[in-house]
Amino acid sequence: MALVTTTVGRVEAAPAAEQVPPEVLDVLGHFGLSAGNANVIMQLARLPVGHGVARSTVDSGRVDKHPLKRLRTTVTYLAIALLGSESERRAMRAEVNRAHSAVHSEPGDPVPYNAFDPELQLWVAACLYQGTADVYRRLHGADPPPDRADVMYQYAGRLATTLQVSDEMWPADRDAFASYWEDGLRQIEMDDLTRGYLQSLAKLEFVSAPLGPLGAPLRPLLRPVGRFLTLGWLPEPFRSELGLPWSEREQRLFDAWIRLSAAVNRVLPLPARQFPANVYLADARRRMRAGRPIV
Repeated sequence: MALVTTTVGRVEAAPAAEQVPPEVLDVLGHFGLSAGNANVIMQLARLPVGHGVARSTVDSGRVDKHPLKRLRTTVTYLAIALLGSESERRAMRAEVNRAHSAVHSEPGDPVPYNAFDPELQLWVAACLYQGTADVYRRLHGADPPPDRADVMYQYAGRLATTLQVSDEMWPADRDAFASYWEDGLRQIEMDDLTRGYLQSLAKLEFVSAPLGPLGAPLRPLLRPVGRFLTLGWLPEPFRSELGLPWSEREQRLFDAWIRLSAAVNRVLPLPARQFPANVYLADARRRMRAGRPIV
């Protein structure tokens, strides 16, 4: 069992490798990173969440202004939520709360939102779990056996409870989650503001935008790559709401790319498969020991 030093100097045990379902370890790595953009769009497909991000004045957390920092924050959150000790999860929750404190609607805003709303945070966590399950399915070509899928699902509740979601709010089992998810799909909605913002994410405009005029030559190169990976990973209800077409030919090309990527991933050594989550987790632990922010 690994020992970590917390910010208050106590030594606390992080989950031992045998306590973390191998299915979870499988999806924490660079293979799943290509699904990240699609998962962000899934989270923001609920109007309050989409408006909360698109209208946010917290520039340090905006992917369209600080893409590398946003990547570090997101992957660090996933790594700590799934692999961190309880004190590390509390530290991450406090950091997220600090960042979320200024994210709320103002009087007169067309869509009310509050980043502390546990119902909205439950939706975000549900998208993260759904994304990890999809990554596993694509990586192995099938879902895990039902008993292993149950273990993976129960463990993934940490994605929710590292936020403001209580244990009781996380659906009790996979059947309950399926009902919650189907109800959530009926609530996805984009308006002109969020659809335009999310289409720009799908085209990877956030990569070139911070570079200003220097980023202009990158746009025609990044746009087709971003669109291909984002729409390939994005489930159909979200893809339709986003308003970007996706053909059968593109689906066949994406499926072929997945098979090739999964085959390469399987022969890589474990540290390479888990990159960059392993690097960001180590960095977060160094930051906590030094009393530095991790978000």
